[in-house]
Amino acid sequence: MDDAQRRALSSWLTEQGLAGATEQELLHGFCDSPHCTGLSLSRSLLIIDTLHPVYEGRAFRWRNDGVVEEAVVEYGFSSDGDAAVTWQQSIFYTMLQTDQSEYRIRLTGNEPLPFPALETMRTEGHTDFVATVHRFTSRGVIGEMDCVYSYWCTREAAGFDDSKLEALRHLVPTLALAVKCTSLARIAETLVGVYLGRDAGQMVLQGKIRRGTTDRINAVLWFSDLRGYTAISESVAPEEILPMLNDYADAVISSIHDAGGDVLKLIGDGVLAIFKADRPEDACASALKAEAKLRYRLAKLNERRAAERRPVTNAYLGLHIGDVFYGNIGSAERLDFTVIGPAVNEVSRIAAMCRSVDRSVVLSEDFVASVAPSQRERCVSVGRYALRGVRRARHLFTLEDRLT
Repeated sequence: MDDAQRRALSSWLTEQGLAGATEQELLHGFCDSPHCTGLSLSRSLLIIDTLHPVYEGRAFRWRNDGVVEEAVVEYGFSSDGDAAVTWQQSIFYTMLQTDQSEYRIRLTGNEPLPFPALETMRTEGHTDFVATVHRFTSRGVIGEMDCVYSYWCTREAAGFDDSKLEALRHLVPTLALAVKCTSLARIAETLVGVYLGRDAGQMVLQGKIRRGTTDRINAVLWFSDLRGYTAISESVAPEEILPMLNDYADAVISSIHDAGGDVLKLIGDGVLAIFKADRPEDACASALKAEAKLRYRLAKLNERRAAERRPVTNAYLGLHIGDVFYGNIGSAERLDFTVIGPAVNEVSRIAAMCRSVDRSVVLSEDFVASVAPSQRERCVSVGRYALRGVRRARHLFTLEDRLT
């Protein structure tokens, strides 16, 4: 690789990083670039940790031998169990422990190699191996993301000569920086989605963060909580409470998301969500679809928890439709992206009526009026009730097939 090729490839990496190319696109574009032919690469791996509630990081793979493998792998936390053992036996773990930023070893010959992965690479015909760790300073660390790991292989008989090693040392830091930029954007998207909700998170990322900036929308409002949660929490061991909440929250939230809704707030065992659509009847249909998914998931969950001799419960659900203000509310130091308005208060009161009328789901008259005629016949009256904080009594309904 000559100087012109290095400059061209470095410029390409910079442009792609600024353009927001994915990590996979960056790695594959780097290895497949005509400017990279002088390096004679045969296989590469790039790893970066992240900040995510489920997995620790992502690995990106490239090879030129036609072997099919997953190009992107999301891996779980490596602090416990078999994952910890695997990590501690890796080349990168050794490099971190010995404070090395580069590890190079020839794969020719018959002498034993220090890592099983290297033996596999030699069997595949690779002749040279270079691993790098590009560390971030403390100001650049977010969560587990504190460096970019990579390795590079060739099948050339002579391996990586001095000029090729120098080219890797010059180019890989630029690749690492571009990958870090993409990963930071992914972290931001993950965090706002996890903590604000998918729709609200996207709106924040689009720049709608000014205090008091709200949109008036018409939406179906969902408010659910767990039946008998207070009594259960007072009767079980403290270490049982959080797993129970997580189990039931997963059932509720996944049902809402699968049906196209957006969860805005978790309030103890309660969940506030919205369903939006161009036509009110479509939003109502999505909410009813989520309710059906929830009942199915709760039945499966309770079956499993009962077999484990763990406490079980059910969910109370109120559904309403109305105009709300959707946007940023709070102080200059702490904002919440949520919905406000009388309809929000009303849906929480409707959900509370589940206990009084002994039904698992209660619908407002406005919701029933907006439901498609084919669905409306499922809705049966439970009477007219005064709701706390609501000026006039409301006619409430339930679903005829939800008797508990």
